[in-house]
Amino acid sequence: MANIAEGFGRGSKAEMIRFLWISHASALETQSHLYVAIDLDYLTAKEFEDLHTIAVRVAHMIGGFIHYLSNDAKRTKELRNQ
Repeated sequence: MANIAEGFGRGSKAEMIRFLWISHASALETQSHLYVAIDLDYLTAKEFEDLHTIAVRVAHMIGGFIHYLSNDAKRTKELRNQ
């Protein structure tokens, strides 16, 4: 969440996208940490499944936002070139 806020605060679409990629990587890193946590018996199977499902959904949402902004940037550039 902090990376998304920082990207927004940078004031450009390119920086926003860059920080969204960092956020996406962090969501994947969270998934990795969840596997470590269950292997060490810090989580029950249900807790793992619930948290992993959320982490996957968040990564997909961030990916969708990256895709949207990237396509919007391309459309904007094309309109400027017309």
